[in-house]
This record gives sequence, structure tokens and C-alpha cells, in this order.
Amino acid sequence: MRSLVFALAAATALLLPAAALAAPIDIGPAVGTKAPALAATDAAGAPASLRDLAGPRGLVLVFVRSARWCPFCQAQLIDLRTAQGALKAKGYGLAALSYDSPEVLAQFAARRDIGYPLLSDPRSATIDAYGIRDPQYPPGHMAHGVPQPAIFILSRDGVVQAKLAEEGYRNRPPVTVILETVSRLP
Repeated sequence: MRSLVFALAAATALLLPAAALAAPIDIGPAVGTKAPALAATDAAGAPASLRDLAGPRGLVLVFVRSARWCPFCQAQLIDLRTAQGALKAKGYGLAALSYDSPEVLAQFAARRDIGYPLLSDPRSATIDAYGIRDPQYPPGHMAHGVPQPAIFILSRDGVVQAKLAEEGYRNRPPVTVILETVSRLP
């Protein structure tokens, strides 16, 4: 019986997408608290603010490691294109933030037809303010300063309404989960 249970669990693990097996984690500012201000620029180098990025109901702010070298981030950024219209219809803006330079983000956005803002935080000031810097990369490592991937859904006035994060940098909440989460908000 034990081997049958193990075989079923193994077969299920092979059939389910990796995101379905990831454990949710609780990182960053708590739901119901005011989110830190953005200390980032857009891909053109202009300062970014919640007020400018948010829709009438708020902002979906996605933290990614790098649009330049992280294939999981690149796939997520490309996939998020499918959510932009639905989020706008629900009253939310969409933006993604990484430690990449504005130039890297502008090139990625142009190459991949990204129509939502990609924000640059090269000193990881916003990443640190959110408390989500990935601690596994020491100073001097090329990935020092990257965030743990996470999504924060902020109200128009900057209060964290919901957050989504999964254990490990390979696991990202799918667009359907983001849209379902936004739909459940008051």
C-alpha cells in the first residue's frame, strides 16, 4: 500500500505544473499595511510613483530577479502581457520591478513587446524597503540585490491588499491566480 501511495504521489508530481507544487511563502509588508514608496525609475529613466502607475483601484506590482539573465523572470514578464487588459478592466495598473538598469529593461520591453511599465531599482532601494532581497547572494555576486520573486496588489493609496509569492525562484503564480486574487478583492 505504501508503495502505491508513493507511486501515485510521484505520478501526480510529474503531471502537475511546477507552480501547482510550490509552497506559498509570506514575505514583504503585511496585508493591510502601507507599502513602502517606490524608489525606482521607468525604462526611460523617469521617476516612478504609485500615483502614476496605479489604476483607479490600485496597482499589481511584480518583483522579478532580472529581465536580462533570468529565464523564469523573462517568461513571467512575457506571460503578464496577457493580464494587462484584464487588470485594466478591473481598475488596476500593472508594473514589474527588478534591479536591472533602465537600458536593459527598455531593450527587453522593445524586443518582447511589453506594454506595461518595467521599473529599474539598480540599488535595490525598493527591494530592500519591501524586505524581499534574496539573502542567498552575497556582495560581489552578479545576483546580489535581486528580490525574491513576489507580487503585491496595492490599493490606490498604497495599502497592501494581497500578496503572492512561492518558494523558490523558479515558481511564479500564474496569471490566472493573479486575476482571481484581484477579482476577490473588495
